[in-house]
Amino acid sequence: MVLILSIVLALFLPSPANVIVIVLGAIGEIGEIVWGRRLARRWRPKTGPEAMIGQNAVVVEACRPHGRVRVRSELWEARCEAGADADETVRIESLEGLTLTVVRTAPPRPA
Repeated sequence: MVLILSIVLALFLPSPANVIVIVLGAIGEIGEIVWGRRLARRWRPKTGPEAMIGQNAVVVEACRPHGRVRVRSELWEARCEAGADADETVRIESLEGLTLTVVRTAPPRPA
């Protein structure tokens, strides 16, 4: 983008100044590319199991200790050692194969 602006500006400048503007625009373009690549490396998107750990899920089938939970409209097999009833919110602690290990986020409801 910087290079395009410098080329357009060079069309309106006299002979020695237009070359200087184009060279400065090329240097600015290189700096913009380097900055963009560093920024892209720093903000890697999280995917896979590490993206799910720490998220909340809603229990669909009671986990005593095995059941099912819904995470982002997907159904997953889950295991909750403390147990959780349907419609409770749980937090994902780990992923073992295709089974989520979850823990309660709120204390159990009184019976």
